[in-house]
Amino acid sequence: MAASCVRTVGSLFGKCGNCSSGINTITSQLSRQVLSRQICVSSALLRKNLATPGPEKFTAEYIQEQVKEFDIGKRHLANMMGEDPENFSQEDIDRSIAYLFPSGLYEKRARPLMKHPEEIFPKQKAVQWGEDRRPFHFLFYTGKQSYYSLMHELYGKILNIEKRQDFVRAKGRFSKDAKRIRSLGTSRWLTKEELEVQLVETISSKDYDRFLQLMERLLSMSYSDIEEEFVLHYRRQLEAQSMKHIRPKLDRDERGVTFSKADGRRKTAEASVVLLDCGSGRVTINDQDYLQYFPVLQDREQLMFPLQFVGVLGRFDLECTVSGGGRSSQAGALRLAVARALLAFLSETKGEAVRQAGLLTADPRVRERKKPGQEGARRKFTWKKR
Repeated sequence: MAASCVRTVGSLFGKCGNCSSGINTITSQLSRQVLSRQICVSSALLRKNLATPGPEKFTAEYIQEQVKEFDIGKRHLANMMGEDPENFSQEDIDRSIAYLFPSGLYEKRARPLMKHPEEIFPKQKAVQWGEDRRPFHFLFYTGKQSYYSLMHELYGKILNIEKRQDFVRAKGRFSKDAKRIRSLGTSRWLTKEELEVQLVETISSKDYDRFLQLMERLLSMSYSDIEEEFVLHYRRQLEAQSMKHIRPKLDRDERGVTFSKADGRRKTAEASVVLLDCGSGRVTINDQDYLQYFPVLQDREQLMFPLQFVGVLGRFDLECTVSGGGRSSQAGALRLAVARALLAFLSETKGEAVRQAGLLTADPRVRERKKPGQEGARRKFTWKKR
């Protein structure tokens, strides 16, 4: 349309030489407008095409079909392994899959697996509106109704605690040192990802920070123990790391003396320790007195540090055997073996203190190898211009 208009104007004024420059100006302006319109329309269409689809939704019927297929596959797998299908647990399934389909892939998520559909498919929200298309919840249009419902409930808990404080203050029995939630030392707050899974919603970092601030405010209030069950619902218990360490068994020798055995390593040194509950405090290393075997004071201190840390110096006899490495690595291997053997005589509280002191953790550091084309592990040859 615009191009035909330009040709018409050119035919009318083409005979006029003075008007040629004006015609050229008009045609150039019209062509620019047409091109600019075409570019704008094409970019808008391109943006529409690049839009990414939302998360895939799975219907309840589809998940039920997957559950049925999982049950059938579990029975077949149990029959293949010669197990009882009724008592075939998830641990048995994982063991069978690893046996039948061995994989050397480094990423565990890329290996073959067989899990219950509830563990594989993400949780989805139920329908949030009725047949009349009206939402059930008054916070539906906020876009994060589960999160704001939680914050609304949390603020209501704080108001309940304040009412409790006012009631006690009115009777003249208010105390700032009143009961608070004390059993939080071995637990932590839910992480942002864990809270999103529980709410079945995506929240921002600022939303998560507001949640933590409001929770900490509730914990700092007097008489907050009345909402302990609500608070613990959003915390996870921390596993005691010392429980993961294998406690050596206590045995008795011919004399009736209780003893425990443990091994330790450091670099290329390997040590074995027998801890005897005799009460004499004698220490031998490879059938030698430890004062002769370790002439350096630092090595002797490293050997005896676990006993000194627990406060049982002079209670146990140590029969140590060590080989490989140098004096420093042998002392480190013996210290680890002594700490592990000592764990059998300690309670869980003291064992946790020993773990937090780092006495049950093996030192993984080793001497770094020399690299080809270099003078050492890190050192380079001196560069000379000539």
